[in-house]
Amino acid sequence: MSVFMLLIGLAILIYMTVKGINIIISAVVASAFVALTSGQDIIEAMTGTYMQGFTGYFATYFLLFLLGAIFGKVMAETGAAEAIAEWVMKIIGPKGAVMAVVLACAIMTYGGVSLFVVGFAVYPLAVSLFRNADLPRRFIPAALVFGSVTFTMFLPGSPEIQNIMPTEFFGTTPYSGFWIGMIASLFNFILGTFFLHLLIRKAVNRGEKFEKYDSDIETDKENKKKLPNIFLALLPVVIVVAGMVTYSQLFEANTAAILALLGAIVVACLTMFKFINGFWDVLGKGSNDAIVAICNTSAVIAFGKVAALTSGFTQIVETVLEIPGPPLLSMAICINLIAGLTGSASGGLGISLPILSPIYLNMGIDPGALHRVSVMSSDGLASLPHNGYIVTTIRNISHETFKRAYPAVALMAVVLTMCATALAVVLFTIFT
Repeated sequence: MSVFMLLIGLAILIYMTVKGINIIISAVVASAFVALTSGQDIIEAMTGTYMQGFTGYFATYFLLFLLGAIFGKVMAETGAAEAIAEWVMKIIGPKGAVMAVVLACAIMTYGGVSLFVVGFAVYPLAVSLFRNADLPRRFIPAALVFGSVTFTMFLPGSPEIQNIMPTEFFGTTPYSGFWIGMIASLFNFILGTFFLHLLIRKAVNRGEKFEKYDSDIETDKENKKKLPNIFLALLPVVIVVAGMVTYSQLFEANTAAILALLGAIVVACLTMFKFINGFWDVLGKGSNDAIVAICNTSAVIAFGKVAALTSGFTQIVETVLEIPGPPLLSMAICINLIAGLTGSASGGLGISLPILSPIYLNMGIDPGALHRVSVMSSDGLASLPHNGYIVTTIRNISHETFKRAYPAVALMAVVLTMCATALAVVLFTIFT
């Protein structure tokens, strides 16, 4: 019964989020329901467990969120993000419309640009390419998501928070599990490319064409501003990647990511200052974005903390740990379930790693394998409909409905990433 009530609590969180209710409100309501139905003291659960989970995550990762959001805002306000997207799409051309969108997102997310900034920057150009190629626009969210939160998120060296968090628990670096991580990422890229093109081709063969929306006119007008030179636009991205390589050898991962982003911000501001309209306003907007982003994530993690105290959660974890097969498989399944429960990759890791890391380290499993599999595992069920980035991409950025856009998104972000995770589990089990 406890498992059933926990699943109802998750269903409440998903339903409220999909309906457009603020994720913080949704998390509080769902947490209160879970606390009440599991026999927890509601006051202690909400003022103690919930708030400790919220503030703990906030305190640990606020600076990373802050610098990431400011970097994203600088890249957006200077036009650097659009310049990179335009450059990629110009090289590939209209015939490669889908891959142009995917690769533009991938370059920027691996370079540390915020997911939301990437989505808003690439979308107008994606509309233009899909229109020229006469492709169904309901697949634009899938292309954006595929390039932002699949193979790039678990690519070794990524500055994304999901690749930083495991370092604290396994004593690893953002590059741990490098070769198998690269193989799994490439596998995910190839598989996703094949199926995304297959879905679009089938839709076109059924007679689907590009549909014009009223918002397109405004989007086209906004996209006419002067953009910086591509070398200036790419330089901050290079700084982030180079900084991650250098600083991760000298500092722990969270500090390395902070220093890499800080250096990129300074370089971006110095080299593209003339493109910034109101320097302090840009920093202020980035700070506001950071607060919203980390509060949303903290709220979901806090829900998971309340859920983790239920007997239903314990039953689920114990059942998963008893799954026959290699230990990495049970860990992958457990993290996937918890990430799905919270609707957040970082939320899933924030809840699962303190519990699971001692168990699997004591088994003598290679820490690099644990690091890479945990990152990849967080990126499957986390992309269920209540995920904040999925909601924003489909509704706010692409102006689509879940009915039209989510099936393709689910294939890219849920199904295929779990296939890549399974491959990583097999390879790490054989070769480590």
